[in-house]
Amino acid sequence: MKKDQVTEMAATIAFSAISNNDKIGVIFFSDKIEKFIPPKKGRKHILFIIRELIDFQASSWKTNIKMGIEYLTNVIKKRCTAFIISDFIDNTDFKNALTIANRKHDVVAIQVYDKRVAELPSVGLMKVKDAETGHEQWIDTSSAALRKAHREWWIKKQGILSETFTKSNVDSVSVRTDEDYVRALLNLFAKRN
Repeated sequence: MKKDQVTEMAATIAFSAISNNDKIGVIFFSDKIEKFIPPKKGRKHILFIIRELIDFQASSWKTNIKMGIEYLTNVIKKRCTAFIISDFIDNTDFKNALTIANRKHDVVAIQVYDKRVAELPSVGLMKVKDAETGHEQWIDTSSAALRKAHREWWIKKQGILSETFTKSNVDSVSVRTDEDYVRALLNLFAKRN
């Protein structure tokens, strides 16, 4: 599950920060700011953040990354390293907000996604639900044309996302939920040094 992997990755980054004696905070967002935990130091604070990560339930299923990034830019005054962990499936354009945030802070994007989003499995009729709108419909995943159209959508979406990160000068990594995220994070940090 994406939520589990995101929680593990955030906890790994948090414990890395504590070993450097860095402050750590969290902004939970959907299409609104759900919760803000201001940056602090200490093991107790990090354990509190991890509990919040595990227990957190968004009040909205919609996503507005631009709004979350703008909140980061406005609320955190000192320069920091900010990790945005998301699937980055959002219909709003957040390139300008990301560029501005990365000028003020050191922003790192970590995309977490399920392999079935990238490539639909051929399993016949499947009821799917759009997590953003709640719209449900039946699709025939045995249709090669449908799987091809979905794959093309994913490749186009990833191309736009990659271009957004490149133009915003933001380091990024994409991790599938069935992949080893530790290796991906190590490669990201090696690239940044």
